[in-house]
Amino acid sequence: MRTTLRMRRAALVCTAVGALALTGCGGDSDGKDEPGKGSAKDTPNPSSVVLPKLDGEKISVAAVWTGPEQANFTKVLGEFEKRTGATVTFVPAQDPIVNFLGTKVAGGQPPDVAMIPQVGAIQQAVAKKWAKPVGAEAKAQLSKNYAQVWQDLGAVDGTQYGVYFKAANKSLIWYNAKAFENAGASEPKTWKDFLATAETVSASGVTPVSVGGADGWTLTDWFENIYLSQAGPEKYDQLAQHEIKWTDPSVKDALTTLAQLFGKPSLIAGGADGALQTEFPASVTQTFTGGDQPKGAMVFEGDFVSINIAQTKAEIGTDAKVFPFPAVGDASPVVTGGDAAVALKDSKGAQALLTWLASTDAAKIWAEAGGFISPNKGLDAAAYPNDVQRKMAEALIAAGDDVRFDMSDQAPQSFGGTPGKGEWKTLQDFLKNPKDIAGTQAKLESDAAKAYKS
Repeated sequence: MRTTLRMRRAALVCTAVGALALTGCGGDSDGKDEPGKGSAKDTPNPSSVVLPKLDGEKISVAAVWTGPEQANFTKVLGEFEKRTGATVTFVPAQDPIVNFLGTKVAGGQPPDVAMIPQVGAIQQAVAKKWAKPVGAEAKAQLSKNYAQVWQDLGAVDGTQYGVYFKAANKSLIWYNAKAFENAGASEPKTWKDFLATAETVSASGVTPVSVGGADGWTLTDWFENIYLSQAGPEKYDQLAQHEIKWTDPSVKDALTTLAQLFGKPSLIAGGADGALQTEFPASVTQTFTGGDQPKGAMVFEGDFVSINIAQTKAEIGTDAKVFPFPAVGDASPVVTGGDAAVALKDSKGAQALLTWLASTDAAKIWAEAGGFISPNKGLDAAAYPNDVQRKMAEALIAAGDDVRFDMSDQAPQSFGGTPGKGEWKTLQDFLKNPKDIAGTQAKLESDAAKAYKS
């Protein structure tokens, strides 16, 4: 199925993103909710959302989140329980989530709500008639709190199915400030400067770039940022829709650019083999441990990297700093991702939970905990725990309808979201052999053609 989203204008937004490299990490964490009135008992503060009483109702929510993400989401669910009287159970899911949900549906026990991280997976859930349309109360929250782009991302053929609760700014490079200082390196603004900075860091005795290649999705993010900046937003949309083939010259150009990094094993922590054995969390923690001799000086990924940095002794804003993904073309790209809540049961509890997740109150809880960016434009930026996180969130909101959503997450899940298959596997093979650009393009096109037909 093709996504219904057709973004309107260029996504190469450099406004607030340019202010990301900050040295301070303090800030007032108190958000200011909109005045409102909750209907449930035990609500200590004025509420921006009206929720029904659900005493005794049991609601299950499936998501692929683990560790700190699961813990923070559980806090959000806990407040919903307090306000409504419902009991909410978190159901750990696995990627690909469509396959996981398929087993639950076949067994007659689908969760009430699933947090779905791919646009293509939402479309598949609709096509399989698992997903239930969003109710009037949740739609009202979406209309009030969300830019049209985020509503469109959760819609299929004009019907709203998803509520995007968690977003990501996936166009960031995080770096070990001490390693940069020792090397005499500065933050690069262009891809050419980025490669030069990597060589400077390498000459100081520290491997410059940590890559979590064991998780194929990180490699799709590398490609997408280069492609968006180099080929431009119109080509990006066309490739995301498979309106042009992966054998297009623009794909060759992007892979050739990426090979300038992947083709130099000395610039990657552990070389290609080491990177392919490094999972994403480890790619972050090994960048911010080891004092001034980390295994890697830089790691690319979204704002959620801060969750993994928090598991080290590094302080964001002092030990761990961040700059926008370097411009390959005219400007730095802004690629986003996100997780949408989709009801799989047409129940009062499921719809109430969607309403809650579309509210500023729910977003504020996780924002204060850190490691989270909300697409909810009604959320007071003061809720974020530090200036770095706040600027990343402000950049996303400022981009409005001009962001571009993660390309692989727009694709059918068999191509863009399955471990060991499709784009994930082919880009892992490319990391291992970045000279085979033509073969990589041919394999990507073959897999994409099959996936978009199914």
